[in-house]
Amino acid sequence: MSTPEVRGIPGLGASVLASALLMGAAGYAALYLAPTERSMGDIQRIFYFHMPSAIIAFIAFFITFIANILYLVNRSPKSDWLGVSSAEVGVAFTTVVLVTGPIWGKPVWGVWWVWDARLTTTFILWVLYICYLLLRGLLDDPERKAIVSAVYGVFAFLDVPLVYMANRWFRTQHPAPVLLGGQNSGLAPQMKWVLLFCFIALTGVMLILLRVRYRLEELRHEVAEMKIIADSGDR
Repeated sequence: MSTPEVRGIPGLGASVLASALLMGAAGYAALYLAPTERSMGDIQRIFYFHMPSAIIAFIAFFITFIANILYLVNRSPKSDWLGVSSAEVGVAFTTVVLVTGPIWGKPVWGVWWVWDARLTTTFILWVLYICYLLLRGLLDDPERKAIVSAVYGVFAFLDVPLVYMANRWFRTQHPAPVLLGGQNSGLAPQMKWVLLFCFIALTGVMLILLRVRYRLEELRHEVAEMKIIADSGDR
């Protein structure tokens, strides 16, 4: 029996291999194919993974938001599994954003961190979803856990549009938007293609993580059900 079948996720091995090849190609494109940015130099190449990670984190949190609403409407365990799975993936990519940002910012700004609107709201977003995951660990009753975390998750998502609009609404140290940000904020065509390719590669990583995390939550549910049956049989 193959490894993917043992894990209960058919085709996982092929997906991981394809994703690894894409990530390798994306790294090569970011380092060698993208032109060097005029003012920041080579350190700007972090951008090709920093920005897509932020977008993917938003997508993951949006999936959590929709799953939370669906759970409150239909009380389906699958919606709850999807919500927590996507939240964990979103936290992982937000962590990448918070790590790569200072690495990029220190040579450019001269400091690792500034509490401007974009950075502060991003940090708050990370804390909100860390709390979402911690909250689930504090509640034992599965139904109560799902309901409380779903309500919390709906409100936590309100910070996502705030993060996105922060450097449009406020004067920030963070660079101006390079996409959909006005006439003077565009990227060179070759930069756009590399950015798109890196985004596709990271999306593949997100989908694999989401599949594996969802399967783990499904298995947890099955184990909990078997435990209940075993306990009732002992009585």
